[in-house]
Parts: sequence; structure tokens; C-alpha cells
Amino acid sequence: MARVLIPLADGCEELEAVTVIDLLRRAGIDVVTAGLKEGPVTASRGVVLLPDRTLDEVLGDSFDMIVLPGGLPGADHLDNDPRIHHLLQQMAEQDKYTAAICAAPKVLLNAGLLDNRKATAYPGVIDGRIAAESLLLDQAVVSDGRVITSRGPGTAMDFALSLIEHLLGADKRQEVEAPLVRAQG
Repeated sequence: MARVLIPLADGCEELEAVTVIDLLRRAGIDVVTAGLKEGPVTASRGVVLLPDRTLDEVLGDSFDMIVLPGGLPGADHLDNDPRIHHLLQQMAEQDKYTAAICAAPKVLLNAGLLDNRKATAYPGVIDGRIAAESLLLDQAVVSDGRVITSRGPGTAMDFALSLIEHLLGADKRQEVEAPLVRAQG
């Protein structure tokens, strides 16, 4: 079974966090949410989220993917936490997936994971900060190797479905997507 870590920080974008958690769990993926500190996390719009564990409790665990929800100041809290940078670099060294949405791709950038890669992010978050060998796109979801990025709350469902496809294949993505009754074009 695929195993995914989703760190939760105060000020995260709840739409992104909950959408990713929900859809990955619908796919049968073992999702572990981990707060940067003990206790509930208050998201950017005041929704209170209860992480499964603390980040310290899962630091030695093995995961196939780490997904960073965006939102501010949530992405800043993730970016300012050395444990997150260490986990991201460790996942990349192990050729495992790293993913971020909205403002959180800046955490990937600052951890050195967007060098020589295509990526996307919320407009203005990493514009002009990526290396010359990198390419910032305005697509909903951008995958480059084992790095997956997305634009913002409006792309959260596309992002989550893409994560499912990367971990479990196109058939599982379709199985999860069909009952969602998404509007077609």
C-alpha cells in the first residue's frame, strides 16, 4: 500500500489539505497527517484540523510521497522548519515523490528540489526566484520526474487525482474520479 505524509501547519489552505487527504484516502492510500507541533492546526480560514500525529513522531517512518499544502502563512511555517527541508531532501535522495501546491512550491524551491525542473505555483510566489535552468509554467498541475506541483485551491482536485495516478496508475485515478461527478469542459 502506498504511504503518503502530509505535514500540516497553522495557516495552511484547508481546501488543498482536505481535498488531497480525502481523495488519496478514497484511493486506498495510507495518508498520515502530521502537525508541526502538538495539537490541532488552525487553517487559513479558521477551520480546525486534527493531525494524526506530530511531525517528530513520524520522522523515522517510511513514505512514498510527501505532499505540502499551500496557504499563507502555512507554507511559510513549512519553509521555516528545518525538519521539512530535511524530509524533502531525504525523499528526493531516495527517488520518492515530493509534491506541493499553491504557495508551498517555494518550500521545494528553498530545499533545492526545483533546480533544473519544470514547476508551477500560485502566481507570484516563486516568479523570478527559480534557477535559469528551471521553467515556471502556468498549468494546473506540473509533473517533472518525481516532483509534482500545482497552482492553488482551484486546482486541488486535479492535483490530488494526479498524485493518485502517479502512485497507483490511471485506472485507480479513474476509479476515484468517476463518482466525484466532475463537470466536463
